[in-house]
Amino acid sequence: MDRVGELIHRLAPAHRYALVTDSNVQSLYAGKVESQFEKGTLEVLTIPPGESNKTRETWSRLTDQLLAKGFGRDSAVIALGGGVVGDLAGFVAATFMRGIPIVQVPTTLVSMVDAAIGGKTAVDTPAGKNLVGAFHSPATVLIDPHLLATLPLRELRAGFAEVVKYGVIADGAYLREVADSVPKLLSAPRDLMGDSMVSLIVRSVEIKADVVSRDEREEGLRKILNFGHTIGHAVELVSGFSLLHGEAVAIGMALESRLAERIGLAKTGTAGTVTATLQAAGLPIALPPGFEPDAVIEAMRSDKKGRLGKTRFALPLRIGAMAGADSGWTVSVGDDQLREVLA
Repeated sequence: MDRVGELIHRLAPAHRYALVTDSNVQSLYAGKVESQFEKGTLEVLTIPPGESNKTRETWSRLTDQLLAKGFGRDSAVIALGGGVVGDLAGFVAATFMRGIPIVQVPTTLVSMVDAAIGGKTAVDTPAGKNLVGAFHSPATVLIDPHLLATLPLRELRAGFAEVVKYGVIADGAYLREVADSVPKLLSAPRDLMGDSMVSLIVRSVEIKADVVSRDEREEGLRKILNFGHTIGHAVELVSGFSLLHGEAVAIGMALESRLAERIGLAKTGTAGTVTATLQAAGLPIALPPGFEPDAVIEAMRSDKKGRLGKTRFALPLRIGAMAGADSGWTVSVGDDQLREVLA
């Protein structure tokens, strides 16, 4: 963060910059970024925090502000915040003047290891998450783990769900490291997390960047990154976004790994390992009380991963390996099989 202005000028040169952030992050870090730019070259645009504000209406308001302030094609957008800010600001950049550069400066763990990496941008609709969006790769992603010092514990814990995901889909040894490190990191003073946290972030970024570099537009291999997200996104929607993204994805991974075993796909014990690792991070592993399985299934109907009226899942074969290499990296599952797991 002490060099963010220098890095942005070098890696994403532009005539003017629009810094998009939310009101929580704005009070903590926007001033530090703004002080590193010449007067008149950076405008701060602030939105309310939370997934409920990742909408077409907010996108419209931001693009209208850019137009009113005279931004042009020689401009760039800086996303300073978590996944909501990154997705929304990225979609603004993807569509403004048919596309201008975006710089991602993630401030939450989930955005550092996942949302800021890979170029997916989108807004939500009443029908579901991320249904209107574009692929728009960032000019650069600048990660400073020191920013996690101000992250609420619940948000930090939720971010570890995506870290667990990378171990399950690609690296069993890494998952064991996660299971061992996360409880210690959650109990440590935030400013003393140090090298262990950096190690987890770096390996997560390596895994995602490797997958994305081989399938940028999610035509095949990149679909393995959706492990936990088919059920997770539906749970998040049914909760009215009262669950954090990572909490919903944790539930999704626990249930989808059980689904993989139930249909005879995953090695016995896979679901137990996934569940135990999530529990070590203090993450939920089951639908909250009052959630009806049919409501979750209905919420999946509009999901981007549905094909020909059936729900397709990214499912593990075992820890560190995913199924579906011969079927586009997804597996079709019927509602009856799904309902058994959800119940």
